[in-house]
Amino acid sequence: MPIRSDAEAARARLTAISGALKAWLIGQALPFWATAGRDAATGAFHETLLPDTTPDMLANQRTRVQARQIYVYAHASHLGWFAEGGTLALAAFDRLMDTACEAGKGGFAHLLAPDFRPVDTRRDSYDHAFMVLAFAWCWRATGEARVRQALEDVVRFIAAELTLPGGSLREDDRNSLPRRQNPHMHMVEAMLALAETGVRPDGVARADRLLDVVLKHFLDQRTGMLGEFFDADLRPAAGHAGQIAEPGHMAEWVWLLHKHAGLAGLPHAVPDIAGLSGKLLANALATADPRTGLLIDEASRDGAVVKSTRRLWPQTELAKAWTAQARAGVPGAADKAAAALERLFETYIRPAPAGAWIDQVDADGQVISTRLPASSFYHVFVAILEADAAAAVAP
Repeated sequence: MPIRSDAEAARARLTAISGALKAWLIGQALPFWATAGRDAATGAFHETLLPDTTPDMLANQRTRVQARQIYVYAHASHLGWFAEGGTLALAAFDRLMDTACEAGKGGFAHLLAPDFRPVDTRRDSYDHAFMVLAFAWCWRATGEARVRQALEDVVRFIAAELTLPGGSLREDDRNSLPRRQNPHMHMVEAMLALAETGVRPDGVARADRLLDVVLKHFLDQRTGMLGEFFDADLRPAAGHAGQIAEPGHMAEWVWLLHKHAGLAGLPHAVPDIAGLSGKLLANALATADPRTGLLIDEASRDGAVVKSTRRLWPQTELAKAWTAQARAGVPGAADKAAAALERLFETYIRPAPAGAWIDQVDADGQVISTRLPASSFYHVFVAILEADAAAAVAP
């Protein structure tokens, strides 16, 4: 029997775990959240499920969670992974438009009561990034003119009401503080989705302008350290907040920088993608648990552990970072991607109810979350999507 090379073995390992996760997604997760995670009477998705997988009917509804679920089901439909996904996405879109988009005001309310009455009418930049992502893929999946119109409206609203002259985003329409890097990251992703779905050819140029802000203010290109919270002038926020660094977001930026470069047609774009991605990934991994490889929830800019708990979503972002590196041909990345995906599956998915996940474990691996947040599906879906793509091209 011929001996396989390390690269062949890594690709086989990546193919195996990405196949297992894709089978779980299609066979269990998408059907589960389409039924247990959705109100069939209204078409809206539930915010969170209780440990017995019944919906928490007392939970307020974040509009960004509706957008994330619309995105998941629309994209899954487009891929042929869930036939009725477009129909479900469109029903949730209509419910969102009816309840969170107040006539004459523009944009979307931040928070809805359990009966979908607006209870917090802030126009939050983070929320609106996900509206763009959701509506772009909902239009791609369904071709519905009303979705396209809503997308154009929200893009105009972001430009007119949430974007400052220098290109950065207001935290919301009330100029709340501190300002976060997170809305900028997801708005880069959203603008790239405009290009990826064929909605707007200027999507990459819009992403470029936001990326310039990130590289100038939020990300230290020399060290690869990413800050989270900033003052009105985009300087690190005072006190503890200004020192916070989240390993999951640093890993997420690795994936996003590669995605930007690919859509821009600039695999060697400035800043140097390979060098900056390597620094970001090294910083993300610096506080990972040496026993398990899981990323912690929060660190400080100097690398100290702040929160040693481990939520699901940073692990999906670490997997995405390694799959992006693998697709870029970074030596050893395919094996690292496979290992990250295996940890994700064994720690957070296999022990959970079929189609669901565990949201958070402590430093000893003990489950400490009591609910199943729908918001995590976006992270899980994209991680599996990227793993499937990486398995096809990994060297």
